[in-house]
Amino acid sequence: MSESAAVSGPLARLSPFLRSLCLLALLVLAAFPHRDAQAQSRRERDLDAMKMQMAGAEGRYRNALIKIDNNDPAGLLESNAALEDMEDVISACVKVKGCPMSQLLTSYKRLLKTDVDARAATDAGDEDGQALIDTELATGNVPSSAEAAALLSADGQRFVNMVQMNPAVQAGIRRWLTDMRVSLVQSHENYQYLRHLMAPSFERNGLPEALLFGIMAKESTGRVHIGSRAGAVGLLQFMPATGRRFGLGPDGTGFDTRYDPRASADAAASYLSERYSELGNNIELWLAAYNGGEGRALRVFRANPNRSFWEESVYNQFPAETKDYVPMVIAAAWLYLHPKEYGLSFPKIDAKPATIRLARATSIYELTICLGNSGTRDGYMRALRNLNPRFEADGWIASGTTLNATVKIAGLYNRYCVQGERAELAKRLVESEVSAAIVRVGPLESVVATATGVDGTVAPAGAQAQDKPKPKDTPKPKAARQHKVERGDTLVSIARRYSCDLGDLAKANGIKGPRYTVRPGQRLKLQGCGG
Repeated sequence: MSESAAVSGPLARLSPFLRSLCLLALLVLAAFPHRDAQAQSRRERDLDAMKMQMAGAEGRYRNALIKIDNNDPAGLLESNAALEDMEDVISACVKVKGCPMSQLLTSYKRLLKTDVDARAATDAGDEDGQALIDTELATGNVPSSAEAAALLSADGQRFVNMVQMNPAVQAGIRRWLTDMRVSLVQSHENYQYLRHLMAPSFERNGLPEALLFGIMAKESTGRVHIGSRAGAVGLLQFMPATGRRFGLGPDGTGFDTRYDPRASADAAASYLSERYSELGNNIELWLAAYNGGEGRALRVFRANPNRSFWEESVYNQFPAETKDYVPMVIAAAWLYLHPKEYGLSFPKIDAKPATIRLARATSIYELTICLGNSGTRDGYMRALRNLNPRFEADGWIASGTTLNATVKIAGLYNRYCVQGERAELAKRLVESEVSAAIVRVGPLESVVATATGVDGTVAPAGAQAQDKPKPKDTPKPKAARQHKVERGDTLVSIARRYSCDLGDLAKANGIKGPRYTVRPGQRLKLQGCGG
């Protein structure tokens, strides 16, 4: 069989030298010695499974290349997914004793990804066939995941080459270091808790983590539950329609996944990868699209090929908000990479991830109180809310629920929140209601009262009362059957006030857990309540 017949798919698209290197990498997978027959058999089965997984990934990769050749935008995303499957094979190979494949297969992935990205850039032309991406952009590819770490290094030279450090960005740096310094530091603190959920998405797509931080700092300051008047919500402020395009939105349980850190980071990475396939290696235009709409950005890009965002003919076609947004995101990303140059010190947070299983029903408010602040400035409420976006701060969280936390939070929870004085104090404070402090006094009884008769004479009330029949026994009032929700009420507090079973109360009013959300003015049927 000739070499051309033996080699097909993505390998055939590489140079002879690179193809030989990749073939060598695959052949080594089946070529290491074993000490005993039983271990050898087991390892051979593992290696066979790896080969099948790699072959499947290569098949999907080959199909993705066909889509890219046909200008199908799904091709780039599918090729990335296939490459991620190859990476999974690498991880499995590392666990097999004697397998030396990690470095070679990583190189294989990087070479293939570079080939796909280059094709995507080369094929993006205008109606006249003129390339929309010039040579400089085409050769300055977004780095693959194997190179992403270099982009986060202290010198940040790769990021320097991807953006322009001009007076607009410098003005953004000035603003972050003065009026907006507190917001920048808060963004960094919040991001440290979320980094393990969000950064992998950008790394897998070969995108700079600093860019993720800059977008998050500008969009939300690292607060998961923030929303805009236009309807954008979450850490990265996805609009409903854009969110749906990238798999975000209501998940059927009453939760909108635009609030989910991991899901929103995945969507943002996919969005920016899509912009790269359209706009080339021009981060400023990616950001202009993120803020001002990809349709506008693409029209401007096509009308002004080979021109940067900062050229007047391009810059003036974007609204004022976008003109402010682009340099501010780049400035925040720059400070993320180079804090020491500007005398900026980000607080170090002990954010090693862990989980806690609730020993008793609670709320994030209650946990915030019993955990204390233990050396932190603001305590753990924001961290708990960001890591557990499905739960409202004052919402009921049932016993046995598993919450995302950190090792530090888990230790404090076991020490202070399961039982003991601080746990009881937190419970008492959370259950306290302003209405319970209001003393309601009935009508005062008169010691001596008078009444006017029908003839106009005045007689002591007591005398008049003698002529009146004695009132019948007044029946006790029935238990309240409805409650109008007031500001500050929660379903938990209402259930406690009327001695209700929380589950029955929620079911009677069509309220779904675990958030049990109620709104001021809502009338609740007090079913299963003692009054």
